[in-house]
Amino acid sequence: MSERKPYNNDPIGDEAHHTTAVDEKAEIARHHAAVDAEVHQLAEKRGDGADGLAPMDDIEQVITKIEVLGVEECRQILIEMLEYHKYDYNFSETTRAHFQNLINGPAEGQTPEEWETELKTETAVNKFFSPYPEVRAITNPTDDETMPCETPRAVFLGLAWAVISQFTNSLFNSRYPQITLSSAVAQILLYPCGILFQYILPDWGFTWGGSRITLNPGPWSYKEQMLATIMINVGSTSAYCFWNIQTQTIYYGDKWLTPAYSILLLLATQMMGLGFSGLLRRFVIYPVEAIWPSVLPTLALNRALLVPEKRETLHGWSMSRYKFFFLVFAVTFVYFWLPGYLFPALSTFAWMTWIAPRNFNLNIITGSQAGLGFNPIPSFDWNYISVYSQPLVYPFFVTIQQYIGTLIGGICIIALYWSNVQWTAYLPINDSGIFDNTGARYNISRVVIPGTGTLNQTAYEEYSPAFYSAGNLVLYGAFFAFYPLTFVFIFLDAWRPLWRATKSMGNSIREVTTRTFSGIGKSVGALADGRIRDSGRHLYGISQSETSIYDGFDNPLTNLVRKYPEVPDWWFLIIALIAFIFSIIILTQWPQLDTPVWTIFFVIGLNLVFLIPMSYLYAISGTTEGLNVVTELIVGYALPGHPEALMFVKAFGYNINGQADNYISDQKMGYYSKLPPRAMYRGQVLSAFVCSFIAYAVVQFADTKIPNICDPNQESKFTCANGSRVYFSSSVVWGAIGPARIFSQIYPTLKYCFLLGFLLALAWWTGKRFGSNIRNAAKNTLPAAIYAPLNMVIFKPLSWLKNIHPSLVMNGFIFWAPNNLSYFTGGLYVSAAFMYYLRRYKTAWWEKYNYLLSAAMTGAVAFCGIIIFFAVQYHPKDIHWWGTDIVANTIDGRGLDDAQSSLLNIGNGTFGPSKWN
Repeated sequence: MSERKPYNNDPIGDEAHHTTAVDEKAEIARHHAAVDAEVHQLAEKRGDGADGLAPMDDIEQVITKIEVLGVEECRQILIEMLEYHKYDYNFSETTRAHFQNLINGPAEGQTPEEWETELKTETAVNKFFSPYPEVRAITNPTDDETMPCETPRAVFLGLAWAVISQFTNSLFNSRYPQITLSSAVAQILLYPCGILFQYILPDWGFTWGGSRITLNPGPWSYKEQMLATIMINVGSTSAYCFWNIQTQTIYYGDKWLTPAYSILLLLATQMMGLGFSGLLRRFVIYPVEAIWPSVLPTLALNRALLVPEKRETLHGWSMSRYKFFFLVFAVTFVYFWLPGYLFPALSTFAWMTWIAPRNFNLNIITGSQAGLGFNPIPSFDWNYISVYSQPLVYPFFVTIQQYIGTLIGGICIIALYWSNVQWTAYLPINDSGIFDNTGARYNISRVVIPGTGTLNQTAYEEYSPAFYSAGNLVLYGAFFAFYPLTFVFIFLDAWRPLWRATKSMGNSIREVTTRTFSGIGKSVGALADGRIRDSGRHLYGISQSETSIYDGFDNPLTNLVRKYPEVPDWWFLIIALIAFIFSIIILTQWPQLDTPVWTIFFVIGLNLVFLIPMSYLYAISGTTEGLNVVTELIVGYALPGHPEALMFVKAFGYNINGQADNYISDQKMGYYSKLPPRAMYRGQVLSAFVCSFIAYAVVQFADTKIPNICDPNQESKFTCANGSRVYFSSSVVWGAIGPARIFSQIYPTLKYCFLLGFLLALAWWTGKRFGSNIRNAAKNTLPAAIYAPLNMVIFKPLSWLKNIHPSLVMNGFIFWAPNNLSYFTGGLYVSAAFMYYLRRYKTAWWEKYNYLLSAAMTGAVAFCGIIIFFAVQYHPKDIHWWGTDIVANTIDGRGLDDAQSSLLNIGNGTFGPSKWN
């Protein structure tokens, strides 16, 4: 009797199985091809405009998801997305309407098959990739875990360029005009360095933990470029407390400053922001609505340099990203020589003032320098257009809303000035300086005891109080309103995502606390029993968390980074704790600073209050404000006559929030790039630590080796005019003279702006949240004759509040003094063309080129600016013709002799109150 062989050894069975498998694969391939063909056909028919499909590049990223989605499943996903993004400012009304139409069923003239394909396609792209074209333009929903990242060459190059950037920017921090090696220029220079290392470094290395660590793992990779870029960003900004040290050394003449003091101050201010940034991750990195517009051009640039792409034609354009970037870079580099040196009138294009150079009203209203900039064609200089408005970066709703605020602020300035409110008509209309009661610049040296920042009360009463221009009054009023407005409105308006993040953080804190106390107890018990090994095991177990920072977040990009070991919260808290200890040491070991210990608790508490709403605003819009003004105000009231204490608290007040935003934005870049979080953490800590010592070395060199540093006539222009001199003046005004003398005696109305901001937040949110309900109730109960005018005057304007963020409008007010409207008008035009029209109607082209255009022009301007400085400005090579001379030969340009500088002329007298104290 023959024995039957197992099925898998049966040649007939094996052949049958093989045939079945081949058939299944063929069927899957046919199905995939059919779906792909249907999608392509529909995409060609509908296009990529507002009513069309997502760009084909985006669709191809999720084509496998389209095949498995069901109709009802898609409907449910879209319904949930509409609810989740109900109050999302970056989720456009067009997208909402499109989703709702897809949920409702086939449109008129659309076949059920086309509707089903469109429904599945849009669902797949928005659910399994991103609902934002901005995000789809700079990343993809896949990850290559094998791509080299934290390699020795990446860490070396990142740290090297961070040191070079910190050295350059710190050294020229005292020079005016300043030379800046921006992170955009450093990134462009980083790329050829990486390629060079790819070819010259040997493949020497060793194996550690199952992974090979080598000097040359192969081609320079995108993740290596991004990690090095993040390290450069940490070091590219000069340390904020550089000015503290220089001001104390040069202006206050403090002989007690030691290397230990300066280094601890630098480390504490630079590292505390990094520690706080870890607490923000749940609020502004992992939520899908936190898109961080400010980092997108950097990601687009590095993708263009290193990520391969297929050749395609989009609206007639077939140029690769790489070629597009370098072409735009070259053209912009050449063009910038015109407004930057040869034809500066193109930069401040105040053409109306050229018609009547001595007409005061015309110059003040339309001028670009001393004027308010009400000019429809203000500039042909990309640097001038983009330096504040970032029109190819900020979403269009941000640009338009801030512009509205700036425009209203300008009208308020005009009203204050021509009404001579608080003597503003005796001063320049939009100057950021302070003045005395003769209209001259305030001479701080006349009211302080020589060699100190202490106020001489008698001299102050004999000289003058400090006065602000109309532009400065609007700016400070807006600042005072901005803080309570932003805090209250964001917590009311965005409570859903913030509450989700808070619950996740609360669960983590509870779990860490329980695990810590339990582990310590068990460890002590084991140690008491003589079980040393068990005691150590329990202590080690404290660091092993059962919760994850990703808990509560379910989106494609977050799910991709889950595979990497996360950075526990306590790693960041350790950094913050060390920085806090350093600050306590400074306050207790250097009593000459005359700053009470409670100030560090105050400033940390202030940042804890404002850090989340301010960073959230930054994450959704790309813009925010620092806490320097509110810090100065509170400390000035609490510690009058303590200018150095004010400087200390100001450094922490501004830097904790500012540095946390810098670090967290870099972490968002790493998140988009799918960098291992622990690699980012190590890179940021290393760069911040090393650059703190570089900053110390540079400030010591500048203050001791550069002759006549901070002297107005310093031969190499190291005058500190835009640095520590301003810092010193601010410390005297806010710390010595004090806000009580300015805002309680001279400008008492300004303090009510805090109340205005708080009430405006409540009113705005109430109108936004309940306006539609009130409108419907009125429509149902009131006669049509009464409802119609009420609807036109009240209810319709209330409906606009839904898509307007009051913090952005108020931020527009803050852009005045010394800036003016001309800095933003050109940006509005660019934003309308690119961030509204092209994003909406030519989405595929916009996704491919928009952020590259921004990176190329900004990088070229920065690079050309450095070349121009060293070539023709460091040793001046002046040229004179109409295009250079007309800039100054107007009242606006401040170059005319005996020209009118203010609306009212005081003559040889004084203005203001007759007594002050």
